[in-house]
Amino acid sequence: MKAVKEAQRLGFTLEEIAEHARLTGVGRAHEAVRTRVAQKLDEIDERIASLRRVREELARVVGCACDSLDHCTCGAAFLARGGRDPRLGKLLHVTNGESAGNTLRQTTLGGAVLSWQDVLHEGPVPDVAPAELRAVRARFLSECGWGSERSLLESFERRDRLYEQALEADTSVVLWFEHDLYDQLQLLQALALAGDARLELIQADSDLGPLPPDGLEALWPQRRPVSRHTRVLARETWDAFRAPEPTGLVELAGRDTPALPHLGPALQRLLEELPDAQTGLSRTERQLLEPLLDGPRRPAELYLASQAREEASFLGDAWAWKRLAELVPLVEELPAPPPLGDAREFLSARVRLTPLGRKVLAGEAGRFEVAPVDRWLGGILVDGTWRWDAATRRLLQPGRPSG
Repeated sequence: MKAVKEAQRLGFTLEEIAEHARLTGVGRAHEAVRTRVAQKLDEIDERIASLRRVREELARVVGCACDSLDHCTCGAAFLARGGRDPRLGKLLHVTNGESAGNTLRQTTLGGAVLSWQDVLHEGPVPDVAPAELRAVRARFLSECGWGSERSLLESFERRDRLYEQALEADTSVVLWFEHDLYDQLQLLQALALAGDARLELIQADSDLGPLPPDGLEALWPQRRPVSRHTRVLARETWDAFRAPEPTGLVELAGRDTPALPHLGPALQRLLEELPDAQTGLSRTERQLLEPLLDGPRRPAELYLASQAREEASFLGDAWAWKRLAELVPLVEELPAPPPLGDAREFLSARVRLTPLGRKVLAGEAGRFEVAPVDRWLGGILVDGTWRWDAATRRLLQPGRPSG
């Protein structure tokens, strides 16, 4: 009975099934039956090809490149399995996001892929227990328009649970992270959570996202075991990043760290997001405003101009536009930026510098005196108390003049 139902599901009629059973029972099939079976095989092959095309399109939409959802760690696969965790197997790749993650899934390396998926240089990252930190991050990202707080929290919980399960099981865990600040902070968190568990690390000095599958495979021989010294350094830096004052970060940014060679430049870029000594603007804010001295610009133009001045990739476009909107009244009033606002309306707006904005850029007025804003940089509340002198790479103590 089971065989009959399976044949029906594949498109055979009951008459065809009965005739096939009769002929195979006597050990032979005449030419007409073989022809019909061959036609049915062609139909099944076409249906398989069609389903593959549909699957590829759906996978492209949800951003999943896995051959099987059983082993995939992405959100779409989690939903398809009805909320069950994947079977991790013998190898787990951990990387910055779904761009590199999906390419890793297309390589011949095998294994499951886990994307870290958090912009840690934006919003609060206080020195609290992991469960509380997940809640803080989910709340912040939800307030910025990146999804419901509940779904974001569940995503972080699933990420950390899968990571911990792999570390505790007989699974080889390989970390893939780049040189920029976005990746370096994720790497610090991943190493801090790992404790003494066995890990391997691939440290790329260029962006992983644009690399094709064979480009990622070429990096595979560069993986190295994570040493105890590397873990201690990561733990120290992660603690300094979450501290309420930046003094520890300054010391680490100036230290030679061959175990994590990209850490120093990344921390220097992080410190440049503190208000500068003359204007109170962060480096990102200054890079977004300075092109406006020559006239109005579209938000996308300002973003591209700012990125062109970066030594390494930094800040996605939506985060830059959020920062731009926070610069009112240094710029004229703007529509709400995406994802909270309408993207088309925001991107079509022309950004204009106000006279007050010109005064701040000239150092004739202080950003926090005329347009105060509270934002977070790791564990630091950026309210103008701590200043960074980019010329001397010196942190200015509270209450001390810049001279």
